[in-house]
Amino acid sequence: MTIDAWAQHPTARFLAHDMFDSLRRWTDAIPAGEIPLKSTLAAMDAAGVDHALLSAWCAPEGVLISNDEVAAWVAEAPDRFSGIASVDLRRPMTAVRELRHRVQDQGFTALRVLPWLWEVPPTDARFYPLYAACVDLGIPFCTQVGHTGPLRPSETGRPIPYIDRIALDFPELTIVCGHVGYPWTEEMIAVARKHPGVVIDTSAYTTKRLPLELISYMKTRSGRRKVLFGTNFPMIFPEHALAGLDDLQLDDETRALYLDGNARRVFGL
Repeated sequence: MTIDAWAQHPTARFLAHDMFDSLRRWTDAIPAGEIPLKSTLAAMDAAGVDHALLSAWCAPEGVLISNDEVAAWVAEAPDRFSGIASVDLRRPMTAVRELRHRVQDQGFTALRVLPWLWEVPPTDARFYPLYAACVDLGIPFCTQVGHTGPLRPSETGRPIPYIDRIALDFPELTIVCGHVGYPWTEEMIAVARKHPGVVIDTSAYTTKRLPLELISYMKTRSGRRKVLFGTNFPMIFPEHALAGLDDLQLDDETRALYLDGNARRVFGL
């Protein structure tokens, strides 16, 4: 079985946002307009991806993919999708109540907030009620590490000091760090080694572009339980993301954990 730890079923307003202009310069694979849910399912089927965690997107300028939309897509194909909530960082208590509703009433499996989208570091005080709520609800907090492909500043994606500080303040929190942390991948690996609750997902990177230090980490006794497969669909399609997987020469246990077991454990699937 294969689980995609970071995907979006995109709305037209999400795809049309000008912050993605840089990604459109790099690839012609990003679709436009309204996309039917069957298209996302077809992309998953083409690569043998059984389940995807669909993320909502709440931005300062408005909601790009709403929690309601994600809930509806999950309800349409509950065996194929789980929901990851997004909230308005500017209203911490409203955000906590929204998160509780989505998790307790609708079965959402995680929270994702992207610090670069709000142009504040993840140690900003407004995040801390959300971290506490994630611990209380027993769900992971998902975020991005590394440079920012969209047209936003990248500094908030540094694993050190930010993820390190959060993990020290919330040792019970599971933190899923998407996009491998490049160009600070070694920092990201160091933080994952240090903190039991910190894991890495490979979204936004194809197999052929994974940093060598991350591949080496995946093959260690502890690292094999710390890396999750992800795509960042529709920016990268699953079939493209998985191409060349055999070339990594992962043993059967490590491969199974990477594609399925780690995500199943982290997200409680």
